[in-house]
Amino acid sequence: MATRPIFVPSGGMDLVTRVDVEFVWAPGMAPSQKKKNVLALHRAAADRGLSPLLEISSKSGSEVGRRLSAFSLQVQLPDGKSTSLESAFQGSKVFRDGGPYTDLYAASPRDAKRDARLKESGPLVEFRLQDVCSPLTPKTLFYDWLYIRALVQHEDYLKRLRDYAGFTDIEFNPQKSINCQARACAALVSLSMLGLLQEAAVSPQSLAVIADREAPLDTLF
Repeated sequence: MATRPIFVPSGGMDLVTRVDVEFVWAPGMAPSQKKKNVLALHRAAADRGLSPLLEISSKSGSEVGRRLSAFSLQVQLPDGKSTSLESAFQGSKVFRDGGPYTDLYAASPRDAKRDARLKESGPLVEFRLQDVCSPLTPKTLFYDWLYIRALVQHEDYLKRLRDYAGFTDIEFNPQKSINCQARACAALVSLSMLGLLQEAAVSPQSLAVIADREAPLDTLF
């Protein structure tokens, strides 16, 4: 058995509700096994009244889910160029002893994520995307803002995402990771429902201000 989170847009100022669901895990690293786990998770969630769900990852059975994964989703940089969300995220990290390594904006998502400098430059101190700076807290603020920035102009996707009860990422294990594309997607849908998406997309600080209106930031991100 395994447990994975479902991220549900709340439509309220807490933005996202997390529901942990237990299901039978199919072991193995093959893509077919991961797709089996997505189906098993979604079936277990449906038994609890959470349906339909959209898997946001390269393992999604939906083309929309695959396109909205961090490796595929394109985000526009402040200078007008575009790169994958993953490359933008990794290339914007500033460490005590180096960074941001902006050459990673032009790297593939996989290469950007595996770049050795990200582990050899000391502790992370902030994020800097050209002229946009973001602190490390709230913990998922910068990643969520990147996701919102990437999708804010795509009304066609936003309309389709509102049809789902929640979002999953089969690779995400909250015991090992912090940022999650499925959680970011759920936050985006909530902001859209509240009519605050354009405001949230302006900067990480504007997103933080919106979230902090009703609750402490670290309880929301």
